[in-house]
Amino acid sequence: MQNQPVLGIDIGGSGIKGALVDLEAGDFAAERVRIPTPETSTPANVADVVGEIVAQFADQMGDGPIGVTIPAVVTHGITRSAANIHKSWIDAPAEQIFAEHLGREVVLVNDADAAGVAEVMFGAAKGHQGLVLVTTLGTGIGSALIYRGVLVPNTELGHLEIDGHDAESQAAASIKTALGLSYDEYVPRLQRYYETVEALFWPDLFVVGGGVSKASDKFLPKLNLHTPIVPAHLRNRAGIIGAAWLAADKANHPERAV
Repeated sequence: MQNQPVLGIDIGGSGIKGALVDLEAGDFAAERVRIPTPETSTPANVADVVGEIVAQFADQMGDGPIGVTIPAVVTHGITRSAANIHKSWIDAPAEQIFAEHLGREVVLVNDADAAGVAEVMFGAAKGHQGLVLVTTLGTGIGSALIYRGVLVPNTELGHLEIDGHDAESQAAASIKTALGLSYDEYVPRLQRYYETVEALFWPDLFVVGGGVSKASDKFLPKLNLHTPIVPAHLRNRAGIIGAAWLAADKANHPERAV
């Protein structure tokens, strides 16, 4: 997409991570920096930490935009929800807050959406021209829906109601850990989730990320689906890489809304 590396920043409940991304290679161009998320993770406090990360890369990144992910629904730069961050993010003009604090253009996106874009552009679904559904199994279930390389943002498919329950309350990786489930005991929960999503969207490919995907051989082959399902490739680098790609894409195509 471009030769100049682009900074991607991934805001999480426990850490804020940033790295320059080489968008030709689809990987980090410099070592990642991580700073703990402030205990009181208000927009102002988080913006201060993001500013610290930007300062560490300022000499290498030029004056281009920054891509930032956040665990929230983001519509037109406004955060509509808040997962594992301070509730003052809800309905905050977050993209504007970051842009004013940093003095440069910022593209703010949902964290699962950024990870999904990275997997389609550079990872497990690279070059796929159909409908790809990327899910992240972690504290909750994140989702990203991408059709022919174009993101359909803020799908929030972890919050589907299945059998009277919020889906992620039954099938997130955190539930496996909390209940001490073996993989064989966890598989029926994943089966019910993925077969439901499949029946609603009929994707051409499922990609499964999150920390549990490191052990994908213990559960993915046991799922009975029509849709191929594969583990993510980029894992914890995906959010940063996807954020950087989306920032560069908006700069190159300003007519597109993120």
